[in-house]
Amino acid sequence: MRAVLVASLLLVAVAASAQQPGGVQIDNAWARATPGRGTDGVVYLRIANTGSAADRLVAASTPVAAAATLHESKVEKGIMKMRALAAVPVAPGQTVELKPNGEHVMLTGLKQPLKQGDSFPLTLRFEKAGDVAVTVKVERPGAMGMTPGSMGGGMTGHGSMPMDHGQMGR
Repeated sequence: MRAVLVASLLLVAVAASAQQPGGVQIDNAWARATPGRGTDGVVYLRIANTGSAADRLVAASTPVAAAATLHESKVEKGIMKMRALAAVPVAPGQTVELKPNGEHVMLTGLKQPLKQGDSFPLTLRFEKAGDVAVTVKVERPGAMGMTPGSMGGGMTGHGSMPMDHGQMGR
């Protein structure tokens, strides 16, 4: 009987550790390799809120860059514009994807270029769930997404769209 109780408690502990605090789960964290001596990078990822309360991604940090900030890219009147975001909301039961040509984590002041095949730590701060640490995998330059279980399995290319960096808020 005691062995069954101990085994049951261990199963509950293992199941609880699979989720992040507050029901927030992160997967598919990736970045593009930076060309040459590039000093800026971008991180993309997927956030699932499996909890019953809304949460918000409010900040990010990493030791590989001077700053990690939340941004959004979108096309307005044929011009790609980027602006800083105060937060990224994640409703209960919803999944939000930070992806190319959308919301993302902007890395500025990279301490060294991001190289394909490398990985680095990123800490995401949520309003309710607190800090969540993830590992970011670096894909090839121009990558548009990761396929599960592979490095560099996404589409390449993104056309030639004019970019307005005037609203970056750095």
